[in-house]
Amino acid sequence: MRWAGQQVGDDDGALPGMPALKGLVRSVQTPEFAGITFHEVRARSVLNRVPGGSPMPFGWTVNPYRGCSHACTYCVVGSTPVLRADGGTVPMADVRPGDALVGTVHGNGLRLLDRTHVLAHWSRRRPVVRVRLADGTTMVVGTEHRLLTRAGWRHATAEGAADHGGAWVVPGDVLVGAETLPAPGLAGVRDVLDESRGADRTLVSVEPAGEETVYDVTTTTGDYVAAGLVHHNCFARNTHTYLDLDAGDDFDRQVVVKLNAPEVLAREVRSPRWTREHVAMGTNTDPYQRAEGRYRLMPGIIRALGASGTPLSILTKGTLLARDLPEVVAAGRDVPVGIGVSLALLDPDLHRSVEPGTPTPRARLDLVRRIADAGLPVGVFVAPVLPGLTDSDAALDALLGEIAAAGAAGASVLALHLRPGTREWFHAWLAREHSHLLERYAALYRRGAYVQQAYREDLKARVAVLLRRHGLDGSGHHMGGRLDGGRGVAPDNPEPWPDGALPRVPAGLVRDTAPEQLSLL
Repeated sequence: MRWAGQQVGDDDGALPGMPALKGLVRSVQTPEFAGITFHEVRARSVLNRVPGGSPMPFGWTVNPYRGCSHACTYCVVGSTPVLRADGGTVPMADVRPGDALVGTVHGNGLRLLDRTHVLAHWSRRRPVVRVRLADGTTMVVGTEHRLLTRAGWRHATAEGAADHGGAWVVPGDVLVGAETLPAPGLAGVRDVLDESRGADRTLVSVEPAGEETVYDVTTTTGDYVAAGLVHHNCFARNTHTYLDLDAGDDFDRQVVVKLNAPEVLAREVRSPRWTREHVAMGTNTDPYQRAEGRYRLMPGIIRALGASGTPLSILTKGTLLARDLPEVVAAGRDVPVGIGVSLALLDPDLHRSVEPGTPTPRARLDLVRRIADAGLPVGVFVAPVLPGLTDSDAALDALLGEIAAAGAAGASVLALHLRPGTREWFHAWLAREHSHLLERYAALYRRGAYVQQAYREDLKARVAVLLRRHGLDGSGHHMGGRLDGGRGVAPDNPEPWPDGALPRVPAGLVRDTAPEQLSLL
């Protein structure tokens, strides 16, 4: 990697605020990462608590990289009415940092309405869907947007859940309306909410609605109320504003690298206040992204967690993890560990056609085998399954047989999601390579990004037999949202994390959640 001599100077496009950033070592641009600038810093802290109400099965994460080219966006169109703290409403497009809105907090086992303040506000053009409820409420939101249901937080679409982990809404889900929540201490709000008490918030449909300019915010509570419903927002993006960067596009293209992450983490987990809860890496972005080949932050991070007695898990799509297996093995002698790997197919010709430039199926199987041979647990996400190409009993049986022979502890099988952008590319590829399947895909995906329910149910039934045959049907950890900070678990989605992907920590530390679909495309 050609990093030497690539430092960005004041006259070479460096952002004006970055040179004054405390701890900044240098800013780097390289041909290998077109359009992305890496800002190398020395950080004060790297151990991050997962926000309350998150559906993730862990309470802590470590992110040696700040900012992400695959960042989540929880957004709505500009006309969406947002509830102000004074009881009035304001269009989302007109919200400004400093505004006082209505959000929610947890208290006495309940989710309560409370005042929240806007920390950041930005816009971008994104694919959107139209959400319809039984009471006539209609909203246009981004595909990754998250709404509060009675079963917990849910993404608006399956592709949103696939990109960022979690479950998604389906017709019949009941959304949480703000009028159902107590509102102590908010003068003027209760009267507004009571006007719609008793509304039927049952989800009727989620339909593709093209692309629009959408708006996102960061609030002090991590949520807000709009169109009578509770909405999630991105808690992390506002951290970029502390660096004189904006919370929108800069979060995707200006990546801060915490050069001293291993040393800082080692200090933090030695603190007598640290309770040694499970720390997860890779559920949002792959810790073994290509830049890790240069920065080599993960070995020190793994050592710090293991030495402190902290359970850890790693979820990765690539094979760079093999470099650090000795470190993971050493940590595994002292703490529970879990590793998840993605592997979708075996056919080398199909792989070269649909997945060029990625590690081959054999390379990933070899990674699974090396992990298992090292005595470490490993779970495999067979995702995505391609209807008509990789979903036959014979193909799945062969793949799961190889996965079992490689020593995996468990496997989960997930069908292809055709999200916007991927859909167009995939259909063009299908027309070139397998035109006889075009009509079938049109039928299977006629309602949007994810395959018809009948197909999913058939796949699930066939896969259950094969998983049992190959000894890959362990209990896993089922998907499900958590409401009120984990007080209620709803394991209502049948797809589990595979055994091996999460550490076997005490039951009180394991929370149910949806796996990220590790995209083949």
